[in-house]
Amino acid sequence: MVFDAADSRGKPSSYAQDAAMTESYESVGVSSDEDADLKRLGLQSPTKRDIGLLEIIGLGWNICNSWSAIAVTLSISIASGGPVTLLYGIILIFVLGGACALSMAEIASVYPTAGGQYHWTSILAPERSSRVLSYCCGSVNFLGWIANGAGFVIQMPVMVLSLASYLDPRYVPETWHIFLLFQAFNFTFTVYNIFLMKRTAWIHDLGFFISLTAFFVITVTCLARSTPKQDSTFVWTTFINDSGWSSKGVVFFTGLLNPNFIYSGLDGAIHLAEECNHAASSIPKALISTVTIGFVSSFVFSVAVLYSFRDIEPVLQSPYPILEIWSQATGSSAAATTFVVTIAVCGCFACTGALQTASRLTWSFARDDAIVFSSFLGKISPRFGVPVNALVVNSALIFILGCVFLGSSTAFNALVATGLILQQVSFSFPAALALYHRFKGAAAFERVLPRCKFQLPQPVGVVANVLTIALGLIALIFYDFPVVMPVTASNMNYASVVIGVMGLFAIGNWFGYANRRYKGPRLD
Repeated sequence: MVFDAADSRGKPSSYAQDAAMTESYESVGVSSDEDADLKRLGLQSPTKRDIGLLEIIGLGWNICNSWSAIAVTLSISIASGGPVTLLYGIILIFVLGGACALSMAEIASVYPTAGGQYHWTSILAPERSSRVLSYCCGSVNFLGWIANGAGFVIQMPVMVLSLASYLDPRYVPETWHIFLLFQAFNFTFTVYNIFLMKRTAWIHDLGFFISLTAFFVITVTCLARSTPKQDSTFVWTTFINDSGWSSKGVVFFTGLLNPNFIYSGLDGAIHLAEECNHAASSIPKALISTVTIGFVSSFVFSVAVLYSFRDIEPVLQSPYPILEIWSQATGSSAAATTFVVTIAVCGCFACTGALQTASRLTWSFARDDAIVFSSFLGKISPRFGVPVNALVVNSALIFILGCVFLGSSTAFNALVATGLILQQVSFSFPAALALYHRFKGAAAFERVLPRCKFQLPQPVGVVANVLTIALGLIALIFYDFPVVMPVTASNMNYASVVIGVMGLFAIGNWFGYANRRYKGPRLD
């Protein structure tokens, strides 16, 4: 279902309609200063600013949903380092992910745009390399969010069917069962985004409340019901290596993928900036809130989980480890079932937010004429107030990625990792350029990042930028490594292959389309 609307790129043919739409939104809290800043960057945004501070914080949180992200991806770190990778990995990711949030919050406080990282790259890069670097960053971010969307949605059928198998051991989920449920969830979340999202922005608040309430209830219940508790030596010092790698360092860094998922989709709030009231202050608050609450909840949850189960072997053998852990911790299949249903509900909020954010990035990239069919994708439906075409096309791409699961679940799992890898790489582009301007001196830095509402002290800014780049390199290198040795066709990590295919698409799109048309925002 596709709805026509005014082209949202700032072109003469659509200025009048865009201006009329913008004027009609002033009564509901449009920030005229921020809209004026967009126009100075050459951007025209007909979107309605109807997302408040609490909603944008809720959106950012719901997408990451850090404690439940640990729950659904626990199998990775259990085999690759065990408790050591999980707990100390969360601490390390908090430091590195916090640096990413600080780096982006500083720039977002000056340039709160839907393009986010690639817009900032365009603005901060030297003029000669601005178009190429920002296009590369935009392609990485766009493709990463498509992969993220598929990765988020696949968790839903996996949870549902794992629960079905747990309740009825005679049932064995087939690949096509997961595929059909995957597509059903993909369709449902897309339809919701088109028809209901603008009317129900409060669902981000609801998801935020449900997630934190569930975190508290599940954590307390596991600690209260489990007896005897695991030994502290096991929780804090046990290193499990079922990966086949001889190097503990490699095992730790490949297993870091699980803790890193606590911030999967960290830039979600950024791409809703043009629909957010007072975005220059709200987006940084959303980023910092997500990182801080995410660390506290995921670390406390992980400690509680490790103390709560009694027998590690069934957990290692389970296709869905958290179910086995909760079953052992509570001694009740009903409680374990309720907990999984709860994180499935949290997953619905996460998927809805992820598809919402991804569509805004696709729309923004098309608004800048950076992708084929830009005139089609860069439109906002006047009836629904959302980029319907971008939502539909993103859903179609996720549908296609879902078909990969039918052929190879291993290849599809690589797609999930690819989304996180590309996310971290996209953060590195503007961080590296901000670092470049810092080294040029205060005057050069103030020229490109004036009037920061969230300006970091120089030493803090340098460290944050360096650590952001470091996490990008860690993700790009170690998350491409095979998780298990020796490598076979069935356990190979195909993330590098997926990135290569995506790279070919980006290169083909550049030479076939964007090179002649794309022009990102510039101060000059």
